[in-house]
Amino acid sequence: MAFLSHNINHLFITFLIFCTFYSCYSSVNDTITSSKSLNDQGTITSNNTNFNLGFFSPINSTNRYLGIWYINETNNIWIANRDQPLKDSSGLVTIDKYGNLVILNNQNGIIIWTTNISNISRNSTAQLNDLGNLILRDINSGETIWDSFSHPTDAGVPTMRIAANKVTHEKIAFVSWKSENDPSSGHFSASLERLDAPEIFIWHDKNIHWRTGPWNGTVFLGSPRMLTEYLFGWALNPDDGDGTAYLTYDFADKTKFGILSLTYHGTLKLVEYINKTEFLSFEIDQNECDFYGKCGPFGSCDNSSVPICSCFEGFEPKNLVEWSLSNWTNGCVRKKGFNLKCEILKNGSSDVKQDGFSVKHNMKVPDFIERSVGNQNQCETDCLENCSCLAHAYDPYIGCMYWSGDLIDLQKFSYGGVDLFIRVPAELATVADNKKKKGLNKSLIIIPIVGGIGALTFVICAYLLWRKCSARHKEGQPQNSIMRGQKQMKLDELPLYDFKKLETATNNFHIDNMLGKGGFGPVYKGIMEDGHEIAVKRLSKASGQGIEEFMNEVLVISKLQHRNLVRLMGCCVERGEQMLVYEFMPNKSLDAFLFDPLQKRILDWRKRSNIIEGIARGILYLHRDSRLRIIHRDLKASNILLDGNMIPKISDFGLARIVKGGEEDDEANTKRVVGTYGYMPPEYAMEGLFSEKSDVYSFGVLLLEIVSGRRNSSFYHHEDSLSLVGFAWKLWLEDNIRSLIDPEVWDPCFESSMLRCIHIGLLCVQELPRERPNISTVVLMLISEITHLPPPGKVAFVYKQNPRSTQSSQKSHQSTSNNNVTLSEVQGR
Repeated sequence: MAFLSHNINHLFITFLIFCTFYSCYSSVNDTITSSKSLNDQGTITSNNTNFNLGFFSPINSTNRYLGIWYINETNNIWIANRDQPLKDSSGLVTIDKYGNLVILNNQNGIIIWTTNISNISRNSTAQLNDLGNLILRDINSGETIWDSFSHPTDAGVPTMRIAANKVTHEKIAFVSWKSENDPSSGHFSASLERLDAPEIFIWHDKNIHWRTGPWNGTVFLGSPRMLTEYLFGWALNPDDGDGTAYLTYDFADKTKFGILSLTYHGTLKLVEYINKTEFLSFEIDQNECDFYGKCGPFGSCDNSSVPICSCFEGFEPKNLVEWSLSNWTNGCVRKKGFNLKCEILKNGSSDVKQDGFSVKHNMKVPDFIERSVGNQNQCETDCLENCSCLAHAYDPYIGCMYWSGDLIDLQKFSYGGVDLFIRVPAELATVADNKKKKGLNKSLIIIPIVGGIGALTFVICAYLLWRKCSARHKEGQPQNSIMRGQKQMKLDELPLYDFKKLETATNNFHIDNMLGKGGFGPVYKGIMEDGHEIAVKRLSKASGQGIEEFMNEVLVISKLQHRNLVRLMGCCVERGEQMLVYEFMPNKSLDAFLFDPLQKRILDWRKRSNIIEGIARGILYLHRDSRLRIIHRDLKASNILLDGNMIPKISDFGLARIVKGGEEDDEANTKRVVGTYGYMPPEYAMEGLFSEKSDVYSFGVLLLEIVSGRRNSSFYHHEDSLSLVGFAWKLWLEDNIRSLIDPEVWDPCFESSMLRCIHIGLLCVQELPRERPNISTVVLMLISEITHLPPPGKVAFVYKQNPRSTQSSQKSHQSTSNNNVTLSEVQGR
């Protein structure tokens, strides 16, 4: 019995020691209780040690605030007493007798701040969890009474919500700091609005400052910059059961962490960390067109135009004097004589035509959206039947969107957005014929053909009959199709040019009209009968490329429209010829300027910078924004054409691949490696693996060429470096990268921009694909929205080959490649 008593006492004492230790450990590390307070000099730390709660002072301030920060005090994510600062170090954090978390002035006992929850348990604790959320919890029931995530300040972190309730109208909103060093409530706030088609609004006091456009399940339609990988991970829950809609974001990779904050001047800033180390920091700057209603009702804003505001066809400035003085707030009104006919038709008149629609591409949709479920054709029908409907748009996630009042906050994007259909009188309608064409195209079936030559997209005529096949063998091929084995490829989607007219336009394909020659064949300048200039690409009989590349280019580029892609106007398939007709580029290709000792002087840094950004935006369209997801596979200076204004246009899509899947790192494999040596990444040249990162590598090489004014292949006889990439890497390691800049464009005013481009170029040509940024990130880097660039890792193709291997390589490919001529086939290992 004594033995048993002794053991019980021993266990009891051990239990008390354990409880005491656990209590102390918990309170010291992550918990505040009524008996364990936190003074100005102390902190509590989350269990994973990522977050701390304690008092801090902003830079150049002596005020004391209770805040939560990530890793260090500069990464503040929440502040309790932002509008009630302590003037000294007398602050004390504890649980009061009512169970609320409070901040006291320890000298006089005055409550500075409180969670202020009524009717709660007096037995509560506050714990800082591993997400950075400070949670006030009832010890008995475990119920959450209050948490800091539901009372944010200016910053959002993963799993944090921005929310609004349809019934109570309560909101979880973010409010900026007043200034850089003053965390009190500022003039800007961000909230979730328009819950029928949810979007985020940034307010300046009580006025709308900027809005994201409606959520389409992936991004906000008015925020194409969300397409960057660093803003992926958003999710919207339209109703959590009590009428609350909320938006949150998170990273699939748990080694990542991000702080998205609303700055004191009304912009969004993202700082991202990987393994607790800052990886990037960028601020999404706003241009003039981002400001709400910049061009007034029915006014369209385009930041790339001068002036930025314009009226649509059939509209004119409401106040011409103010408009001419760049005061666009009154917007536009319909011109006299261009009134809508809907009401007249409803009254029984048969003398007028029904209203139509004028389509505007890549638009930010107007504010005040009404929506309904339906397909795109139903949107148009429903809008036409309602005389108050002034515009419509469609998104597969949102459905039909309608506007019945003034169209406000319209913006034209260079990429992203939606097609906006604006109601106009019949004589201004621009989409009726396009609708008919789309209807015809539905009868075409697109299927991928996978073989030794790789997956290519062919259009097969669904009604191909044996009798017609026989007739065609006897009578010859029809002009609108090409026979390849037993497969017929229809070209109905493109205008067909008559061979004789092209022959006349090019003076019988005279050599004096030849603009250049590539892997496909020669390209000729032509002048049509109406004086219109064209460029005709003619498939060479000796070309390593053939009918597959021809059809591939037709099918790829005919579906693409972007200011940085060359426009395919039509084709010709008569007399056994395969020709493509393009818009004429008067300044030919980039390499004609860049590598010519005299012509390169024309390309000052402003022009080169614009060319770099234009190429990047063209690639972004191919990878992210077009209807197809396309990898070009042959980006190089000779495939970048320049129009009369030196705007770059990506050309030559014969080797492009249409790929499926939504992940930027998806890889495909081919036994047929095509492209141009020097621009190929190692995983493609060596193993036949290609992805979007292949184009990024090629772009990186091209970027280094543009900055340096030197060909990548010009280093063939260089004693140290295999290529320009290797040479640039050597200079980077020697901290001598400035010497890479072309002396013809060097300017101390632009040196930082030039060095930044070299830095970005080296990031693009890193050896491992996963380490290269995707093109959306590259665009943000180029326009300086990502302010912190990570250091580049080892680049590919650095070391010089020995003379024997170099000579062997040169001989083995001598028949298929000559400098920048595209390789048509190389067997990958």
